[in-house]
Amino acid sequence: MSNQVSSPPMRGSIADDLRAGFIVFLIALPLCLGISIASGFPPVAGVLTAIVGGLVVTPLGSARFTIKGPAAGLIVIAIGAVTELGQGDGTLGYRRALAVGVVAAVIQIVFALLKAASVGVAIAPSVVHGMLAAIGVIIVSKQSHTMMGVVPSAKGPLPLLAEIPHSLMNANPEIFLMGIVAIAVLIILPRLKLPGIRKVPPAIVALALTIPMGLWFDMEHVHHYHMLSHDYQIGPQFLVQLPASLLNAVTFPLFDVVWSPASLKYIVMFALIGTIESTLSALAADALDPERRRSNLNRDLLALGVGNLIASFIGGLPMISEIVRTKANLDAGAKTNKSNLFHGAFLLLFVAFAPGLLHEIPLAVLAAMLVFTGFRLASPTQFHHAKNIGIDQLIMFLVTLVTTLATDLLVGIAAGLTFKIGLHVYQGVPLKSLLKSRVTAERHGDVVTAKVEGAAIFSALLPLQRALGNVDQSITEVVIDLSGSSIADHTFLSRVDAMSREWPNARLVFKGLDEMKAASSHPLASRRRVAT
Repeated sequence: MSNQVSSPPMRGSIADDLRAGFIVFLIALPLCLGISIASGFPPVAGVLTAIVGGLVVTPLGSARFTIKGPAAGLIVIAIGAVTELGQGDGTLGYRRALAVGVVAAVIQIVFALLKAASVGVAIAPSVVHGMLAAIGVIIVSKQSHTMMGVVPSAKGPLPLLAEIPHSLMNANPEIFLMGIVAIAVLIILPRLKLPGIRKVPPAIVALALTIPMGLWFDMEHVHHYHMLSHDYQIGPQFLVQLPASLLNAVTFPLFDVVWSPASLKYIVMFALIGTIESTLSALAADALDPERRRSNLNRDLLALGVGNLIASFIGGLPMISEIVRTKANLDAGAKTNKSNLFHGAFLLLFVAFAPGLLHEIPLAVLAAMLVFTGFRLASPTQFHHAKNIGIDQLIMFLVTLVTTLATDLLVGIAAGLTFKIGLHVYQGVPLKSLLKSRVTAERHGDVVTAKVEGAAIFSALLPLQRALGNVDQSITEVVIDLSGSSIADHTFLSRVDAMSREWPNARLVFKGLDEMKAASSHPLASRRRVAT
């Protein structure tokens, strides 16, 4: 299916994009700082990334409505690269991780030139959700201790989780109080039904409450205080540390070990996972577009790759199309991709002219925001959702989650995909169908019928997109004929369902799906044809 925009651009005012950009800037600022610190990068690195994502990527043709910047989903990769490549030297690891980012960005550019942006769509949703849940657990395991003002002794995610009760018993009361206030604001504020309250970013309210608390606690100066017979230390080490100017923040990559096995592992993870997450975010934004227009995913990936190349060369984190900020951008009334540009401009102006205010932000508050994000990624509802779709999806989700926590992200994703392929083989899917499925399409009047032969699985998605072509306003119905398919898995059904939301007027009809046995009562559960 073509990724070209099929309708004229929406007429929108600059004022709408300016307002949306400002709201997203308010949301992005603390998250950029927090994600940077959690990634082992200097705090300002995430802000640099968002500035490049707004001011550079937007003119290059980023997808409509998407906000480019650092994301929680890449924290695990970034901190892993800094730790492993630095071998105990954080500055050295940071510069070597920048080199990894440069090479990964070049790979993303190559992906875009080869028009391979849509490949990520074929990744099983349960594997993606399992990956994100694992990332959420890892974020919570690390940032909980920072929120309490305690330095843990453990290193891995599971030992860090086990150490949380110990940190809780030894928490620094003043630091922990600020973290609790931030968490409470993030949870309670969106649930209040007061007029206009939903338009106020909870993160900004959290900062507005906790920065004065930090000033009251005199965090600018190292001192001790006593509480319940315990002695605690507090000082500027618990505040955000920033360079005197943005020029001082510029750091260049070090390429001395960029072709080592460890570096190559992180290059692959940054390039693949960044591309997949960004593509899925762009598709989600398109689905929310009132006019149901489709972005050019390959052009967006090209712009993203160039942005990542520049960001990594000057000391920034890798960027993606970040879904939470993108959703906030749409909710704020953005009309074009200029809102992303304005969000970058506001960040540049704020960091250039008000760095002193950023220095007053307590690290515990940024950690609390990340803990909140981590809980959302690893929410019990994710497990429940996977179970409702089918036991196959739950197992795939758990395999990815557990393997990631036990090893690393790349191995976890590989394990989830291996399970998926093994399941298909067990269900009798021919090996040739795992590589390519035969899809043909015919149009009769305003109805398009696409017939999938063999297996309607991940390998059929890209052929289906090509066969359907551009589903324009003249098409009222798209029929996916599965009467010649032995199986229709959740990946195929869910991606086609998401694809249909971008069609201007056409409704989606599955033919032959009711003849298969479903794994659960979920409408998009995997189905298999049973011999009678």
